[in-house]
Amino acid sequence: MKQVGLYFGTFNPIHIGHLVIANHMVEFSKLDEVWFVITPQSPFKTKQSLLDNHHRYQMVFEAIQEYPKLRASKIEFDLPQPNYTVNTLAHLVDAHGTDHHFCLIMGEDNLKSFHKWKNFETILENHSIYVYPRISKGDVAPKFQEHPEVHRVDAPIMEISSTFIRRAHKEGRNIRPLLPESVWKYMDEMNFYR
Repeated sequence: MKQVGLYFGTFNPIHIGHLVIANHMVEFSKLDEVWFVITPQSPFKTKQSLLDNHHRYQMVFEAIQEYPKLRASKIEFDLPQPNYTVNTLAHLVDAHGTDHHFCLIMGEDNLKSFHKWKNFETILENHSIYVYPRISKGDVAPKFQEHPEVHRVDAPIMEISSTFIRRAHKEGRNIRPLLPESVWKYMDEMNFYR
């Protein structure tokens, strides 16, 4: 059964930090593939800085062309909003269940608030969680620290944010080294985040 890690995010834009973490997860854990699950724009919250779904999908698609174990997923684009991770997992299991085991990839900062997620117990009963380190305040709840389905992966700590990239780009600063070349080209041609 294929072990698939799901890496959720707006990827607005996807940057080298995302790629380093996804690639590290697929190379140094039991995961066979990592799928970037692009979070759609919520109809209830229209953020000026959030690019249309198809543009963010295209940038992820461009970024992972040379990584055969990474995939872009637009599964959430077709689900009713607001959507919860537990629903996305149910849809994926329905679609691929017999030959895929879906796992969540999250930063340690998200694990600290995981107990607030909708149906987090159901998620943990049916899915593994792969956690990468993040610099953040607070502690992980003891029930998650020793949980057999919570796997810590010693990935590099990547303190790069899409918010920082958008802001710096708007100010006219050179942020090219922080982006895969194909994403930089797409962003530049489309004149995004200016």
